[in-house]
Amino acid sequence: MLISTLVRKASILSVLAAALIASGCTSNTSGSSTHGGMIASQMPNSPFGDPGSRARNQAYASRPQPQQFDYNSIYASVADGDVTIRAFNHNKMNSKYLRQQVRYFGSEAPGTIVIDVSGPFLYFVQSRGMAMRYGIAVGKEGFGWTGTANVQRKTTWPTWTPPAEMIQRSPKLAKFAQGMPGGADNPLGARAIYLYKNGKDTLYRIHGTTKPFSIGRKASSGCFRMINQDAADLYARVSPGANVFVKEYLTEVDTK
Repeated sequence: MLISTLVRKASILSVLAAALIASGCTSNTSGSSTHGGMIASQMPNSPFGDPGSRARNQAYASRPQPQQFDYNSIYASVADGDVTIRAFNHNKMNSKYLRQQVRYFGSEAPGTIVIDVSGPFLYFVQSRGMAMRYGIAVGKEGFGWTGTANVQRKTTWPTWTPPAEMIQRSPKLAKFAQGMPGGADNPLGARAIYLYKNGKDTLYRIHGTTKPFSIGRKASSGCFRMINQDAADLYARVSPGANVFVKEYLTEVDTK
């Protein structure tokens, strides 16, 4: 009986994972091809010049030492309301994708989110020329995008609702037609940050994940996945209305 139950649960979770990839992380079925009218954006020029320049070196010297983290602590299991964020074995992850504070040389204001698709990294711009950097998973081939948006809202343990056409393809998801409640097995993870453009939902999210080892890869349908503990950390830092810039590459950072 126990084995049968575990097999059924594993089957449902595998269907959910596949469905999330197919759905673009959203329950909205309209506008999925244009994603809110996203347009390509140009990377702003750094006010500090090219790496190695005198201005860049002076800017580098003026910044504080980055904060250091105890990864055993920040990626440990933690009670989060009625749900527990599961521990993440950071030792199995390439360390460059773990949370880091870095020196930042861009012109964006503190509180801005900047996503480097090529990293792939998400930067939360801070004061004094610093930024918090998180490893992320980005859109797989054919689903990636660049552009601008803003944070419209954010939620803890978000509900995930598969659209009707997805349920037709995978009848097992019918039980979630009214929404899968937030929880440890929900594909959106512990937090979701909703991205809008010109008042319209882009259908893209920054969210946690049940598949943390997809971080660093092109694995989603355009949403940006984060380790659950990192998603919770970003959620606590970012405010509704914050600007979001998604760029193909980024040169305004220095981790040395």
